[in-house]
Amino acid sequence: MLRSDHVPFVALRAFEVTARTGSFVNAGRELTVSAAAVSQQVKSLETTLGKQLFMRQGNRITLTDAGRTLYPSVANALAELQAATRALRVAPRRARLVVSVVPSLAELWLLPALQSFGDRATLDILPQEDPVDLSRDGIDLRLTYGAQYYPDHVIDHLFVDHLIAVAAPSGDHADLRCVADADLIHTDWGRAYGVQPDWAQHFAMSDVRRIPDQSAGIRVGTTALAAAAAGAGLGVALVPRRMAQADIAAGRLQTLGQAGDRLPRDYVAISTNARAHHRGVQALRAHLRTVAAQHGA
Repeated sequence: MLRSDHVPFVALRAFEVTARTGSFVNAGRELTVSAAAVSQQVKSLETTLGKQLFMRQGNRITLTDAGRTLYPSVANALAELQAATRALRVAPRRARLVVSVVPSLAELWLLPALQSFGDRATLDILPQEDPVDLSRDGIDLRLTYGAQYYPDHVIDHLFVDHLIAVAAPSGDHADLRCVADADLIHTDWGRAYGVQPDWAQHFAMSDVRRIPDQSAGIRVGTTALAAAAAGAGLGVALVPRRMAQADIAAGRLQTLGQAGDRLPRDYVAISTNARAHHRGVQALRAHLRTVAAQHGA
């Protein structure tokens, strides 16, 4: 049985040019080798395939039935290879940075933060939950909540955050003490998180004397969904202040009461030691630290 790795590329190329140009002389001229060298390559291919590809009659050659069967496939394959290499030669070569980020942090903080980053068109942004293997997955920078999964990495502490209550700016929930239990939006970040938004704790921090019914109200799995549900008028959500900042500034959300619990972990930017000092990574790290400092408490 013929194996494709036994067929030399140069022999296939010699066959294709000979069939297309009609002679070994013409093929040699295109390939800048002698006609004898082309003929030898074609003979080698015929030996490998066990088929005669050309009828040789003096100085004239014509494709055999086997040759006519083989030629379209070889010609198409070589044309695809030429197109692929041509595309690589003419394509602009731009270094791109791969940024991995917790989904809600990507939507609610990173994207607004990138508005003033001049090289944002060179970024590939991947929403991913922890943990992420930066080296294996080719990640240049990881943005997440807490650095506990990433020992021995370069850590930039961006900001700490506090939970705040937010609602749509309709005026229906102007007083947090009057919000019905059914209008409280609960967020469950999952079993991996030790501290989560908790309305009972928030009421206690805000000196609101009530114990809410945890079984009432919408329950969502991410901060982004909680903020979106509040903005859609579905109730009042408890979200990190920085995550709601863009929506508050744009008038899509309003705050109710004062900030409550401080979240126990920092939001951080993480990079491997190998990538931390790459020029593009350094520029992005510096930009994110600047944005975090400008919009601090």
